[in-house]
Amino acid sequence: MPRIDPETGYGLVTDVCLKRKIRNYVEAVKEGQPGYRIYVKDNVPLNRSDAEACTYLGVNPGKLKEAKKKDANLDEKIRDFMCSNFYDIRTFGAVMTTFVKGALNCGQVRGPVQIGFARSVDPIVPQEVTITRIAITTEADAEKKGTEMGRKYIVPYGLYRAEGYVSANLARKTTGFSQEDLELFWQAILNMFELDHSAARGKMAVRELIVFRHSSEFGNAPAYKLFDVVKAERKAEVTAPRCYADYQVLVHEENLPDGVTCLRMG
Repeated sequence: MPRIDPETGYGLVTDVCLKRKIRNYVEAVKEGQPGYRIYVKDNVPLNRSDAEACTYLGVNPGKLKEAKKKDANLDEKIRDFMCSNFYDIRTFGAVMTTFVKGALNCGQVRGPVQIGFARSVDPIVPQEVTITRIAITTEADAEKKGTEMGRKYIVPYGLYRAEGYVSANLARKTTGFSQEDLELFWQAILNMFELDHSAARGKMAVRELIVFRHSSEFGNAPAYKLFDVVKAERKAEVTAPRCYADYQVLVHEENLPDGVTCLRMG
């Protein structure tokens, strides 16, 4: 069932859902290329990936405390190995249990890219649609009936807004997230639903990506001031929105602080 805020009726999409779509897109377009593996993925235990760093550095995963005493730079070496090999670690960061249990600081890597929950511009009305299954699950059921009832949940239309942050300082100092990685990230956001179509949400798409670029590594303005210049509103004559054209999205660039420029993609 689509997630909603029960107090207001606004629709929600979790940050982990969005990051999953981004991970899947990057893995698909960069398949097999060094440096673009995905750490958080199906059917691959995280400890298995952690062990690769230990093997590369010649340390025993079960004796990390002893190894740290012998090599004061072990934290940085492990972190650099994981960040250079796994795109999602150098982008979003990660908690790597093997190294946390080994009392290494590199077990928790804070990523330069953070994404919040997406929230609908207007309240949504999830609909439960009944369907008829002609495929019966068991032989016993087949003897009793010819069809079964099922359900699908849909949202007739919803325009969602998500906000995110990129820290140039963390990218430079911690994970090595590069300009090339950033361009791939923009590409992944714009196309992340194109590899994830389904019958119930086949038309999900990113309609626009609005990027604010600062002239300073530490930012020229607080994020909230930049988010405030973006206004997404339903048109006055529309009572039940059913398409993107029922909304208008405005960016009041005249209100941007000095040192900040806006780039609109989509």
